[in-house]
Amino acid sequence: MSLAARWTAPRALALAWLLVVLAIAAHQWSFWRAPALDTDVFALLPQDEQLPAAQLAMQRLAEQGERRVVVALGAADWASAQAAAQRFDAYLATQQVGLRATPTAQGMDQALAFFRPWRDALLTDAQRQQLSGSTPDAWLGRALGRLHGVAGAQPTSWLEDPAGLWPDWWSQRAQLTAARPRDGGLWVHDGGRDWAVLLYETEGSAFRLDGERRWSDALDQAGAAARAGASAADAQALEILQAGVPLHAEAGAAQGSREMNTIGWGSLLAVVLLVWWTFRAVRPVALIAVSLLVGCAAALSVTLLVFGRVHVLTLVFGASLVGVAEDFGIHYFASRLAAPKTERWALMKHLLPGLFLAMVTSVLGYLVLAVVPFPGLRQMALFSAVGMAAAMLTAVCWFPFLDRGPLPGSRLASWIAASLQRWPRLSARQLGSVLAVFTLFCAGGLYRVHVSDDLRQLQSSPAELVRAQIALGRLLQIPSPAQFFVLHGESPEALLQREEALKAALAPQLAQFNTQGERIGLSAISDWVPSAARQADNRRLTASIEAPLLQQLGRQLGEDLQRPAFAAEPLALAQWLQSPVSQGMRAQWLGQVGDDYVSVVLIRGLSQRAQGQALQAAGEQVPGVRWVDRAADVSSLLGRFRSVIGWLLVLGHAVVWVALALRYGRSAWRAWIPTVLASMACVAVQGWLGEPFQLFNLLALMLLLGVGVDYGIFLLEHQGDEQGHAWLAVLMGALSTGLSFGLLALSATPALHAYGLTLLVGLVTVCVLAPFFRLQGKAAPA
Repeated sequence: MSLAARWTAPRALALAWLLVVLAIAAHQWSFWRAPALDTDVFALLPQDEQLPAAQLAMQRLAEQGERRVVVALGAADWASAQAAAQRFDAYLATQQVGLRATPTAQGMDQALAFFRPWRDALLTDAQRQQLSGSTPDAWLGRALGRLHGVAGAQPTSWLEDPAGLWPDWWSQRAQLTAARPRDGGLWVHDGGRDWAVLLYETEGSAFRLDGERRWSDALDQAGAAARAGASAADAQALEILQAGVPLHAEAGAAQGSREMNTIGWGSLLAVVLLVWWTFRAVRPVALIAVSLLVGCAAALSVTLLVFGRVHVLTLVFGASLVGVAEDFGIHYFASRLAAPKTERWALMKHLLPGLFLAMVTSVLGYLVLAVVPFPGLRQMALFSAVGMAAAMLTAVCWFPFLDRGPLPGSRLASWIAASLQRWPRLSARQLGSVLAVFTLFCAGGLYRVHVSDDLRQLQSSPAELVRAQIALGRLLQIPSPAQFFVLHGESPEALLQREEALKAALAPQLAQFNTQGERIGLSAISDWVPSAARQADNRRLTASIEAPLLQQLGRQLGEDLQRPAFAAEPLALAQWLQSPVSQGMRAQWLGQVGDDYVSVVLIRGLSQRAQGQALQAAGEQVPGVRWVDRAADVSSLLGRFRSVIGWLLVLGHAVVWVALALRYGRSAWRAWIPTVLASMACVAVQGWLGEPFQLFNLLALMLLLGVGVDYGIFLLEHQGDEQGHAWLAVLMGALSTGLSFGLLALSATPALHAYGLTLLVGLVTVCVLAPFFRLQGKAAPA
């Protein structure tokens, strides 16, 4: 082949990659003008394939509350709480931050007007029992008392409800929330304090991403204004709770932006300094930076094309890619120092098998993340794998073409390359002693390891915000969106009857909870729209008492008292769903899902797992009812995948061993054993630090297998004088990679922290151990 022919292929390769990079650049320009980024932690979680209705319910409940912000101001008395709330609201109204107050007192009259035609069909369970076992005479005194105004204000006229049944029905509906209308606002009394409750909605999506705490800061400032206008004693006693999905989303976006900048820019700065310090030239710095930039851009574009959106945690995780993907460029330039007179394309051809094997093992390590059906992990796996491949292609296609002129190097590079000769090789006896000490260290750590599959390892919201959310949920008796019953029925009427059967089945258990002082209740569609059968029976019961009761009172009063006519048809579910009065409950009606109609019954006041288990045992006795505990389900899923990934890690080591053996034969163990020992050290360190061992530690160990083996590969690929410069590339790669994942270990998200800490410990250990097992005086395989 002629020289001209040899140059044709590399130039064509470089040009082809340039066209791909230009297409990526165009896509990036379009994306960053309106970035489609997720901050919702539930977007990281898997879909419930066994029960799509549960997934749909989670989505509906999340959508219902995704713009709602709730603030409660607690004081020693109602007047102080109300005054603080007015100052809070007035200050917030001046800030123009996109929080709009929600009217709270206009709905009651509207609800009374809507339900009034069906008053005779709306009874509580207690009223049904009373009416079934009583006669009109038993209700005579109550009716007279109501007629003479003893019972106070009533929601309807005496003639429409002579026995006074409707106020009790409304009283039971009011128990769905602890907040009560008072003086034009909402009021809650928790036994020791009076609380004023304010409701707001965000203008625009709660999941925007700009890294600013606009809403949270405005609420904090409004809280300060509320305190500033109070007396010193009232200001000290004033307690403010604020919660809502937008605040969690905003906190996640701000934290993600902060960590992405810290990790991404910190990693990039570290790589730039290391490269400059080693090679003393701008060219390696610029070219390696280009390879990292192309790698990150390609990773983001491909992730967007596959998933449509990208989660902010994927970007935080992907920022650590900077510390891994630079290995290809560093290895190339370290080899240039070792062989300055070698033609560049020939040098890249010589390096290509090792670079390709290193890239494949690293990509395999990342792609194991994709085995787990977590959308977030699959995004991270694809992002990292594509980034690694793109960075390597950039180095292979462009570096020999753009790298012109001599490379001066530095004393530091020469010193590091020469230091390998002073790195001892262990004799069999020395190796046995070192392994004995190492085994004792690992045994002690492994004994202390404890496993955790808690869902909260994915949660990164500030602890103060989480505490406020829990406290506000208990104060207002807000149902949990993560624990509920899903009910199926062949028709809307059958489904409403099933809800009524479920409530009857749970009633004894709820009564037992209440006797123990636990305020646990249910929230169901049938609370507002009873089944047609139940409405007909209620009408029969009310008519059997009220009609003769009015006749008897009429005779006593000397008047002709006639029971007014109510709606001829029962209250239909469709009527209620179309009315504004159903706005707060619509998320619990999922409509037709497949062949069935589906609804959700929520639980208020759950505080212990045992309570949920007791309700589950009682509720699932009803056909067509399933208990959903999203947190427990996901934690169980994390546990199952931890087990699966553990076996995949073993399989991965076997596959890597085979790949190494095919190239290095009996010397393959020298590239493999440092990663094995480092993996054991990582688990032991988790135990010594007292941190839980979880799925994300195993995922990090899988990546450690891919990256750590690279160091052994680089040392085996080069012998003689080249081995010193291979050691230079290994040490620089390990430093930059370790620093990148060390910064990831600083993440406030427990999963990312565990991932980063494991890789930091593992990479340092591999870097220290790999030279002990290097080969000497033997040519590398061709």
